[in-house]
Amino acid sequence: MTRPDLSRVVVGGLGITGRALTEALIFREHRVTVVDDRPKSVTALADALGIELVDSKSLTELEKVVSDATAVVASPGIPPHHPLQRIADEQGVPVLSELDVGALWDERPRAAVTGTNGKTTVTELTSRILERSGIKAAAVGNTSTPFVGAIADESNESQVFVVEASSFALHRSRYFQSHAAAWLNLSPDHLDWHGDFESYATAKSKIFQGQQPSDFAIIPHQRDTIAPWLGPVQSQTVTFGLSTGDIHCTEHELIAHGERVIDLADLRLSRPHDCLNACAAVALSLSMGASLQGGREVLSEFAGLAHRMEFVKSVKGVRFFNDSKATTPHATIAGVEGFNAVVLIAGGRNKGLDLTGLAAAKPLLRAVVAIGESSDTVAEIFAGALPVVVSDSMGDAVAQAFRLAEQTKADVVLSPACASFDWYGSYSERGDDFKQIVHRLDPRQVTK
Repeated sequence: MTRPDLSRVVVGGLGITGRALTEALIFREHRVTVVDDRPKSVTALADALGIELVDSKSLTELEKVVSDATAVVASPGIPPHHPLQRIADEQGVPVLSELDVGALWDERPRAAVTGTNGKTTVTELTSRILERSGIKAAAVGNTSTPFVGAIADESNESQVFVVEASSFALHRSRYFQSHAAAWLNLSPDHLDWHGDFESYATAKSKIFQGQQPSDFAIIPHQRDTIAPWLGPVQSQTVTFGLSTGDIHCTEHELIAHGERVIDLADLRLSRPHDCLNACAAVALSLSMGASLQGGREVLSEFAGLAHRMEFVKSVKGVRFFNDSKATTPHATIAGVEGFNAVVLIAGGRNKGLDLTGLAAAKPLLRAVVAIGESSDTVAEIFAGALPVVVSDSMGDAVAQAFRLAEQTKADVVLSPACASFDWYGSYSERGDDFKQIVHRLDPRQVTK
């Protein structure tokens, strides 16, 4: 495949990824123009970088800058139907992803992770296992560190990049490929961005593009959900699962290629989705040269990541858990499966998903507190089956959930099944607010 010309690049968006792209392109002496839907919010940054900033809501200006470009690199948040990508397609200007640019600039080995749920956890676990095995690794991509940002950092001595690859980044990816790639799972998500499930799943499937027979494809042993989009895999297949697969869990142990890695009793997190994440991370890290000992040590220590079934505090025997990262029904159900009695706080901005799947969690729930733009939908799903309260703030939601949990002897879990952008700027901001409110909670002030 012919390498693209990056001499004149239009970067879409000046957020975290857009800024990293822009700075890296400028460092390599490429000409950069940035287009943004809210140019006033990034004017100061554009001035500091010394770049031209164009209002992407002006089609005339957009057509002008794209016509003079050799490539367009859209930030992950810019959907395919955005005028920037439509105009580039009409003018025959290649649209690349941030992953493409990083792959064109750096040839160090890469492992990649995609899936609807568990990406960040598996990315972090894989990176830690490699590090513990004596291989310098960095977790990058759909994290706080964009792939191009890590590459541009001259002090970064990583031998391996472990790339969390979102469907947004993979959608336009052409040149990105990895030595080992894992597709964890698949359920509906981001349909507002992709337009339909077919497009979303097809984007995920690009995680294996360009792989050679010496590379590794890590896939679930039970692959029914991804099978229609898997296609012919050119690399070596390694499977993982709860009871079957090359890496799997028995009733008592995690086994990799017939060898014991760790006793499940030694895992700090051992719910079904925790075990699947552990199996996938072991599969991916071993494919990149890690040791079983490295896997054993990391898994025995790993207590989870922020906003992913994160224990916050116990108040008068009621335990509070922050699962703000759960922005799909599938993720919410997976999160509460480790409990027997839950008061669920759920809702937010729907991403075009069918939230009725949340009904599968009913046997595990004692009550529901519905929040945000989708509160009416969430309330309707559980109406008649469980006590349901609608709250108009996180503070009220926590207070109501605590009251219901005391009455029903349950735990409280914030696992929204929806995006955060109705009340907050990100899922982490939502989770942090929840944690702060829980820490301030005074049981004496909660109405019985």
